[in-house]
Amino acid sequence: MGHSAAPRGLVVVHVAVQNPAEVPQPHSDAAEYARKLWAAAQKYEGINGDKAGAEPRWLGMDTSTCAAAINPSHFHGQGADEFTRFLDRATSRGETALIIAAMGNTTSEPRLSVFGGDVASVHLPGFAGSIVGKRLGTGSQITLAPGLNPVDQDLALRIRNSSGDGPWWAMQPRPVTAEGPSGTTFYQPEGEFVPILVDTLGEPVVARWMPSDGKQIWYSVPDGINWNTLVGWLVQRALPAHVPDALRRVRSPHRINPDLETTAESSARHALEELERHYGAEKARLEVAQKRAKEAAEPVRSGLLFGTGSELVDAVEVVLRAAGFDVTDLDEELGTKSADLPAVLGEETRLVEVKSEGGQAKKALMADLERHLGTWPKLRPDQPVTRGALVVNHQHKLDPAQRTREVYGRREFVATLKHPVIPATSLFGWWRTEDWAAVRAAVLGQQHHGTEPSGTASAKPQTPAAARRGFWSRLGRSADPTSTAGLVLQLRLASGTGRAIVFTGATGTPCSCCRWPRRCPTPLPPSLWS
Repeated sequence: MGHSAAPRGLVVVHVAVQNPAEVPQPHSDAAEYARKLWAAAQKYEGINGDKAGAEPRWLGMDTSTCAAAINPSHFHGQGADEFTRFLDRATSRGETALIIAAMGNTTSEPRLSVFGGDVASVHLPGFAGSIVGKRLGTGSQITLAPGLNPVDQDLALRIRNSSGDGPWWAMQPRPVTAEGPSGTTFYQPEGEFVPILVDTLGEPVVARWMPSDGKQIWYSVPDGINWNTLVGWLVQRALPAHVPDALRRVRSPHRINPDLETTAESSARHALEELERHYGAEKARLEVAQKRAKEAAEPVRSGLLFGTGSELVDAVEVVLRAAGFDVTDLDEELGTKSADLPAVLGEETRLVEVKSEGGQAKKALMADLERHLGTWPKLRPDQPVTRGALVVNHQHKLDPAQRTREVYGRREFVATLKHPVIPATSLFGWWRTEDWAAVRAAVLGQQHHGTEPSGTASAKPQTPAAARRGFWSRLGRSADPTSTAGLVLQLRLASGTGRAIVFTGATGTPCSCCRWPRRCPTPLPPSLWS
């Protein structure tokens, strides 16, 4: 094997592939072995050793002085000799062998297994068992495992922030089996398996494994990660913690020797470590709090904005209880499907009817409430209810921002309503901002002077044409058609100019003063011209 001295200050790291600069790109008709060899080497082509503080030692190079190994192989002719030499020399120096192993292969087709799904593995030469990984689907949510030490926490943050959507493999140790006269014997990998990054089910996607003798430390990471990010972590965090003498031998600037630090250096380092520890713990706590808040809010948000049937009724019940009402689900108690919720607040009792409509709400919804109020004395004669409230999730097939603000738009019909009608979108806005006074006032039919709910549907903006029609309409209703002077004065004030604007009527003689292409009800006297 060839040997070359590492530049001063650079840590040598074994990488079990051919030097990417020496592997030519194969032709399209090349053998599969050549294509795999090239693809494996290309994963490490972008490693910037000088910037990371490390020098890669590829296959065929001496590994006896290496401080760590990346993706070592136990196959003959593919890195087994280099890996053995690395392990033997670490043992002779009394150092821990630090090993980074990639799970899976992003450049190959998914490989189905009898265990189900795309299964990959990391072999543990010299130990019973292996670490296996089942590939997760795209869009998996990955979080930091709790209780990480500073080194593992730093690795978790670097991988999670640089790997995006993965791919990820859910990992676990797997024993080897042996058949004997007494049956099947399982040999578990003896050691500590520590999750570092986990999915939503708590299964590790990045993990650390250390055998019981403590002579090796394996970090299992997903294939496809940014290797510059990992090599930087290896030199800056992992080696100072696990193999500090490797940095001393090359006089690496990343070596930390507390015995040689000044008071200022030591104080700053301890403060930084404490800050990182506190930040990690606080961030993990806030992530858990955010997750719990979202899990609690999502059923109510979905129910109020898009729900129908029991989903909507359950969401309305949650909001009423949060606002201070004592609520009973009659459908659950009586086995009916009326969507009625008796809501009690102090001496007040309201029968809340909950309905949904994909389009405009029907007038019959209010009739349903009236009918249920009429039958209420037969159900609960000891609990009088004189009024109700109708909650409607109207136009629920539209985006909330596209819906009308009110359930019913015809003023003549709204004027006849005896009970308050509450849009589910308004209920959502009050619930979202915890405006419980507004919820109580709406259900009880009382006036509330709080703010309008935000984040929900709002009235559609009035177009310029509609604004013009509204102005002339208001003018026509307020002006006296027999009073020319009063009419012109109104228009003059509204226009903000000194020139008269003349209202046009359907009758009268052609206007000779304003050149309006219609007719004025009465010609203007010359004294009002401008």
